[in-house]
Amino acid sequence: MKGQIRKALSGFYYIEAEGQTWQTRARGNFRNRKITPLVGDQVIFESSNLTDGYLLEIQPRKNELVRPPVANVDIGVIVISLIEPAFSYNLLDRFLVTLEDKEIEPVIYLSKLDLLPDNQLAEEIRTTYEQIGYTVIATQDIDDARRQLFRLFAEGVTVFMGQSGAGKSTLLNKLVPELELATGEISESLGRGKHTTRHVELLPVAGGLVADTPGFSSIDFLEIEAGQLRHLFPEFVRASVHCKFRECMHLKEPECEVKRQVAAGEIAESRYADYQQFIEEIEKRRPVYRKKNK
Repeated sequence: MKGQIRKALSGFYYIEAEGQTWQTRARGNFRNRKITPLVGDQVIFESSNLTDGYLLEIQPRKNELVRPPVANVDIGVIVISLIEPAFSYNLLDRFLVTLEDKEIEPVIYLSKLDLLPDNQLAEEIRTTYEQIGYTVIATQDIDDARRQLFRLFAEGVTVFMGQSGAGKSTLLNKLVPELELATGEISESLGRGKHTTRHVELLPVAGGLVADTPGFSSIDFLEIEAGQLRHLFPEFVRASVHCKFRECMHLKEPECEVKRQVAAGEIAESRYADYQQFIEEIEKRRPVYRKKNK
């Protein structure tokens, strides 16, 4: 039979097929072939009952994320906190670069507006990223948030992602109260949230599927090469057609349009500073050596 993995937990894969949920295990040769089934995978499986099936084959993926581990994602909603934990342009740009690399449509959701004395920071962020072309949702009205997000959910598989304590599960609970997802408090000593989501699961919401995923506090670029990075900043791509050199890296090259636009305030300095930092991180990244099979 054909189906889709909706949840992975304790070595079991829960597959939605023919209007039912089938509990399966992966065949032993998956491990030998170093294949890890992911939530969101379209699969072929066999089973004589709902609790004792075997996963046989994974269909080709259009994309996959490492953190969170989800496949075939259409939209990534980045829930980024304005306070507790404090807002970080750098962290937001890391999420955006990750989604651009996987050709997943990013949506920025600014959480915890109600904890700020005014909307100045939210408006600065909205202006910066809407100019690039990103969708930014910044509202304290949950009905407004529901209208905007539910339109997106209907387009396929949506992943909620963000740092621990940003309010992903809290937001989903407000959008769909019957989900009753676990939420946690902010750790005062660490300044970040406690992990309350322990596994990845696709939940049917508004005609699509939504993943609430474990939060985390950092993102490393393990799969992106330095030469790719300039293609993952949309405003750099638009500006680069006017650079003197076709393969301009926007660093030390003369007559670079990206650098000119940064100096003129047409490209955000924070974005360019993050680009420089990310390049440096990637270039200093230690190579990963894999053991050869004997």
